[in-house]
Amino acid sequence: MTELLIHETAARPTTATVSPTREPRAVRLRRAGRFALTRPGLVLSSLVVVLVVVSAFAPGLLAPADPLLGVPADKLQAPSAAHWFGTDYLGRDLYTRVVHGAALSLQATVIAVAVALVLGGLIGLLAGFVGRWVDEALMRFVDVLLAIPPLLLSLALITALGYGTLNIALAVGVASASSFARVMRSETMRVRRSTYVEAARSVGTRWWVSLARHVLPNAARPVLVLAVLEFGLAVLAVSSLSFLGYGVPPPAPEWGGLVAEGRNYLATSWWVCTMPGLTIAATVLAVNRISRALDGEWGRSR
Repeated sequence: MTELLIHETAARPTTATVSPTREPRAVRLRRAGRFALTRPGLVLSSLVVVLVVVSAFAPGLLAPADPLLGVPADKLQAPSAAHWFGTDYLGRDLYTRVVHGAALSLQATVIAVAVALVLGGLIGLLAGFVGRWVDEALMRFVDVLLAIPPLLLSLALITALGYGTLNIALAVGVASASSFARVMRSETMRVRRSTYVEAARSVGTRWWVSLARHVLPNAARPVLVLAVLEFGLAVLAVSSLSFLGYGVPPPAPEWGGLVAEGRNYLATSWWVCTMPGLTIAATVLAVNRISRALDGEWGRSR
């Protein structure tokens, strides 16, 4: 009887492990379509950011013409099929200049956000992890930075460093570092009191190992979300300083400089000033919308 059961069990077909199949393409397309319909603002914002990034790294794909070439016969023409954003007072195509100016503006913005992230992150990480008098000293320095308006602090730093895109980026980055320091400090203090960090310290883990392996990776996520939000504010700050004349001198097509060039023609040729200004506004709003979406996802997974 036992041999018969063994024989039947061996002869019985085994159930194979069925690997999950990929979803059909139609299902994925329907899901993407539902997402686009439920969150059209996020989809539009992502499209705007993609276009700006492409303009910064490969402007020739969107505007192959020369941004410095002007045709005097075409000066101050309104937006049309030939010139989407119109032309300026020298007959230069504004759409081409805005596209090529994205590289200059985003270069300064990326450097500014990186400086603020590194400087503010290090200050907040040390203050939150070490505590005691180190926390007091660093936070009083951050309070001093918070007491000064960012634009005024940036102007003071530019006066000391000099004009130029790199100096604007450094000034904006230092002026924005206080926000990163506050957020990093609060997250570091929260993670430092976690059970796994206390357990790692109790078994003799070195403090710098605990800081690099446990505290920093878990405290960095909200700071990265803040970096996306500060990216939009940095675009505004860099454009404002360029508008005031502290950026790259003409004829470089920096966004703030384009707005400054067109302000004298606002009464008669509104597009010279309005089109670069709308580009800046669309970029800032798109980045802010994406940062809010990231903040919401982080809040739900926290």
